[in-house]
Amino acid sequence: MDLQGWIDAYLDHLRVERALARNTLEAYARDLNALAAGVGGEADPGGVGPEAIASLMVANVRRGFGARSGARQLSALRGFFRFLVRERAIPEDPTTLVDRPRLTRKLPRVLSFEEVERLLAAPDVTTDAGASHAAMLHLMYASGLRVSELCALRVADLDLQRGLVAALGKGGKRRLVPVGEVAMDHAERYVKGARARRARPGETALFVSPRGGHFSRQGLWKIVRRCAVTAGIAPLPSPHKLRHSFATHLLRGGADLRAVQAMLGHADLGTTEIYTRVAQDHLRAAHAKSHPRA
Repeated sequence: MDLQGWIDAYLDHLRVERALARNTLEAYARDLNALAAGVGGEADPGGVGPEAIASLMVANVRRGFGARSGARQLSALRGFFRFLVRERAIPEDPTTLVDRPRLTRKLPRVLSFEEVERLLAAPDVTTDAGASHAAMLHLMYASGLRVSELCALRVADLDLQRGLVAALGKGGKRRLVPVGEVAMDHAERYVKGARARRARPGETALFVSPRGGHFSRQGLWKIVRRCAVTAGIAPLPSPHKLRHSFATHLLRGGADLRAVQAMLGHADLGTTEIYTRVAQDHLRAAHAKSHPRA
């Protein structure tokens, strides 16, 4: 089988056996097809050495790739070649000799408590649209869900009695996240009011558009931006900033790192630890501002 054939087989493996999300699969396909375009899709995978991979990484830099994009592509290539080793298509992984681009990890920008309060208060809850927007914003901040997870929620995923939401995360893994009373109150009023009037017959999605169908990720982006303008928040935040803020505010309040990891649905604790750095920066700033010997 040639290189392109093995790439297609690997993508099928990721889709069927590892159940990766569509966006993740598309990113893998772009990164692997770039290799095929560089060395030829009809090439023998055994003939692709570290020199070819290093040349691809250098060409990426010349085309304007940043360190993060290069590291992502190298990660995709490593997974692919390890797959080939397991399938005995090649004797060894050539990516082990290629250095990973050095990353300077950016701390996520988070909203302050006051900014979150203003954002959550922006929708006019006396209207169906405002009640829907308020329920989405409150639930997202109260649970730390990803945008895709929030939009994928079904009515059955919301446990109003126990104050829980069942989110379907990456890799098809479902997790239970506790939600506070204020957010649950907004969600309950939305379900019994605006959603009952809007949803098409048989629609299972929790959040529905004005036409009664499934709410889109793009629609949520527009809502967050619109409410941020109303609240006077600049620069305009993305919906993901609510997830960052959720995690950081929990840690500032003394929450256990493992508990935050479970609520965010992170497979690796190291991914969650970046929020401790944000919280520590906040503590240092507070110490410098208020301590008499700072």
